[in-house]
Amino acid sequence: MPASTYERELKGILEADVDTLKKVIKKCDAESSRKYLAIEKKPFLVVRAAGSLGFDLLAVRSDISLPIEVKSSSSGIVPFTSNSAREVKQAELFKLRCDRAGLFPLYALRLKNAKNDVWRVFTLDIEVSSDVEWIYNEIPVIDQTKSHNYILKWEKGKPLSDFIELICQKR
Repeated sequence: MPASTYERELKGILEADVDTLKKVIKKCDAESSRKYLAIEKKPFLVVRAAGSLGFDLLAVRSDISLPIEVKSSSSGIVPFTSNSAREVKQAELFKLRCDRAGLFPLYALRLKNAKNDVWRVFTLDIEVSSDVEWIYNEIPVIDQTKSHNYILKWEKGKPLSDFIELICQKR
């Protein structure tokens, strides 16, 4: 499937689109399904920004804005060196722009043909403001190789259902 399919799926989840949520939770256990459905109480407005801004989606609501880069993999590993370091440069620029704007970058990795919660989220190591620190501190930072290239490892990410439960809880 093209990457845009997964961008649309994540967009539908974060916007609490009924059809998308039904499709996603059909593959999930009861606990993950319950967590996904929490988004219905606090959905985002999500705009696709592919190609133009260095990230794929911008999810916005009154309490938080999340620039999101969407990746997919059938192996569960996405090294950022595969395209002549283009992805490493993109990540560094994404990190710089988010840092300057006081936002934290979010990477969403979709494992193809997986069962249950197929999405994981990660962030980059940046300074964040105190109003989003409680969320940022709960998200795993993307690993780096010995040569300082980023690498997404699906099993090390935070399940999207857990992330949704976190961002939808009352504060």
